[in-house]
Amino acid sequence: MNIKELARNENSEQRFLAGHSLCRGCGIPIMARTVLNSIDTPVVVVNATGCLEVATTRYPTSAWGVPWLHVAFENAAAAASGVESAYRSLVKRGKLPADEKVTFVVFGGDGGTYDIGLQSLSGALERGHRFLYVCYDNEAYMNTGIQRSSATPFGASTTTSPAGTKSFGKAQQRKDLTSIAVAHHIPYVGQSSISHWHDLSQKVKKAVAKDGPSFLNVLSTCQLGWQHEPREAVKIAQLAVDTCFWPLYEIENGRYNLTHRPPEKLNIKKWLSTQGRFKHLFENGNEDHLAAIQQQVDEDWERLLERCENDKSYFEPLQETNQTTLSAEA
Repeated sequence: MNIKELARNENSEQRFLAGHSLCRGCGIPIMARTVLNSIDTPVVVVNATGCLEVATTRYPTSAWGVPWLHVAFENAAAAASGVESAYRSLVKRGKLPADEKVTFVVFGGDGGTYDIGLQSLSGALERGHRFLYVCYDNEAYMNTGIQRSSATPFGASTTTSPAGTKSFGKAQQRKDLTSIAVAHHIPYVGQSSISHWHDLSQKVKKAVAKDGPSFLNVLSTCQLGWQHEPREAVKIAQLAVDTCFWPLYEIENGRYNLTHRPPEKLNIKKWLSTQGRFKHLFENGNEDHLAAIQQQVDEDWERLLERCENDKSYFEPLQETNQTTLSAEA
């Protein structure tokens, strides 16, 4: 499948429509359309409160062409558990056809996933409900004023971790939610980015084929919170991958597999320098902070490579026919 075929999705209905009010340069529409158009079966979407929900359902309009349920920040996974359980019960009782599979997809931002919704997500993964949970990670509470979340990178300036004379931005490392999902021993966990549509699409296909819960963590840019030009969104997401700040990998039945290796591992400053939220780190006196960020990225990358090597799946690539990145206008 190429990018045009994925966008047309000729084998099914249009699931994510135009006319939403997400910002120019927002990575969320790329994420949502790629995920939904990669699924061949009928889809039911459960959506936590956040940018995606707010900007796609302004009364009296909706950008959703599939059954869609909006719930609060904290209970998207719990609500999906209930919907999936009800569906299985109706099939068992003969009220719904058993030969037509329905796929349940949950969308939540990092605020509603890393933080507020972590408890319900953990419970749903542990119980084994069959759904795909997709976290669109734009690394802060963008919908409510760009407050820091536990997904916000070290050093980033937000409205609640501002850079100034008494602060250099967020003082803590971001949470490794992908590893937390792995710790639940579920069949499939993946990490992807809006810049690599084929990688994301392939991981969605693998995830929904599993008999159990699956989790995808997708880096999704925010031009307002990251402070960059809208047209640079996909390029900046690509730099996150090429600097190994956001590596692309999967864990299938407990086995680690690297799905993309950058041709050249770039210095983390290449990514940080594209965003206004990190501009203070390039002022005199912050050299140690830049060095600490690079050291953390290097250590995380080496640890990931070791895991992949130990699982004997080191650098086993996806069969990518067209890995050309999207343009921001797409």
